Amino acid sequence: MSSTFTNNMVALKTVVRREIMRIVRIWSQTLIPPAITASLYFIIFGTVVGSHLPPEHGYKYMAYLVPGLVMMQIITNSYSNLTSSFFGAKFQRFVEEMLVSPMPSWVILSGYIIGAMARGLTLGVIVLLISMLFTPLHMAHPLIILTTAMLTSMVFALAGFVNAVFAKKFDDIAIVPSFVLTPLTYLGGVFYSINQLGEPWHSISLVNPILYMVNAFRYGMLGITDIPIWIAYAVMVAFAVLLGGFGLWLLHRGIGMRS
Repeated sequence: MSSTFTNNMVALKTVVRREIMRIVRIWSQTLIPPAITASLYFIIFGTVVGSHLPPEHGYKYMAYLVPGLVMMQIITNSYSNLTSSFFGAKFQRFVEEMLVSPMPSWVILSGYIIGAMARGLTLGVIVLLISMLFTPLHMAHPLIILTTAMLTSMVFALAGFVNAVFAKKFDDIAIVPSFVLTPLTYLGGVFYSINQLGEPWHSISLVNPILYMVNAFRYGMLGITDIPIWIAYAVMVAFAVLLGGFGLWLLHRGIGMRS
């Protein structure tokens, strides 16, 4: 094993450990509020509203709702964790120290991504555990559940990195979640099947990448989907590759990171 590889692994471990310790240190802000929000969704939408709705594809609405809420937490927390963390590094100026260090760009980016995925996937597990208080848990295809959750978390961690790179003030990191991410999430099939939408909303929904991620995860849990599973995977992999390449290019050029 070469010394370069060993040094890179040490650097990667250091970045990941710092990111995870940041999540743990402020656990009351990173883990508790999303768990409370998910519980309220289960109570209001699943119990109150869902009791008046017919079954979806043979499942009670509460069971149909679980995959969407899990994915919503994975998406929002993976995104927000990397955005706030990397922008904080820019604001405190220590990102410049990483850029001039011997660490390759892929090590820096991978460390932040793994940290964001740790938070996103942890919240996904927490919401799954909470859902067991309201409805039996289904696991039709565990491998699809795992790979979809990881790909989705990676994609939105990368998207959060891009947002953090171009943000110039703290207000800038709130614009995309508020005006882009939230509408896409609510229109991404989290609470309903897109087959219930009329035109033009049905066609518009098909250009929403979150729709494919939610449906792939729902297929993994319940075995039902509105979208062919291979298309969902193609969309997720394509976004991961494109955003990953763009993120590495931004780091290599130091765009938005050097004073």
